[in-house]
Amino acid sequence: MGTLEGKTAVVTGASSGIGLAAAQRLADEGAHVFITGRKKPALDAAAASLGSAATAVVGDIARAADLDQLYDAVRARGRGLDVLFANAGLAVLGPLAQATEADYEQNFDVNVRGTWLTVQKAAPLLNDGASVIVNSSIRADDGWENFGLYSASKAAVRSLARTWANELKDRGIRVNTVSPGAIDTPAVDKVVDPEVASAFKAELVKGVPIGRLGRPEEVAAAVAFLASADSSFIYGANLDIDGGEHQV
Repeated sequence: MGTLEGKTAVVTGASSGIGLAAAQRLADEGAHVFITGRKKPALDAAAASLGSAATAVVGDIARAADLDQLYDAVRARGRGLDVLFANAGLAVLGPLAQATEADYEQNFDVNVRGTWLTVQKAAPLLNDGASVIVNSSIRADDGWENFGLYSASKAAVRSLARTWANELKDRGIRVNTVSPGAIDTPAVDKVVDPEVASAFKAELVKGVPIGRLGRPEEVAAAVAFLASADSSFIYGANLDIDGGEHQV
């Protein structure tokens, strides 16, 4: 029996990468997982790979109506919500001199507003003792060139998670964040031009003491830990999953 047997979970941004790996791990631990993403073909493929343990609901976390549709589906199952992994996000990069208002709005509309709406709209459904995990980033704690708006948005959700941990503690609901470092996901190819993606990944590896990029499954393992009773005394914390990049 898995650590989440009989539980209900939601994973946003679950079509690929960290989100899909987390959904798979939560399902492997016994949870029924509601997954959401913006692109129906990719989400349908993810749901097919997860099988009967998953329910797919297409949607964009930056749209309140889409989140309402997601949580209506969870509500209809009649078991409340035990685990929420607010994972969906994006990165629009650019230096101070070139970044635009549209860049700002994209980073903050999805990463901050979307995450805030995801958790706010989930709150009435959360069962007492539920676990909320928010995906931040180690970039929230450094000053990488070109990452300013993205890094600021991830720092914002880390801050929000601390407040939510306080606000939900009377219901025994734990709120924590994970902060992945350099993880080898399809998102990397979306952040930089395809022709320089390999060189960009090689540069990332240089900063990782363990000497390689992380795997989505390694982030998923941390999410499963925070989702389970094994982390019952961890409240408002942040777990860096970075191969030592910010540690040694």
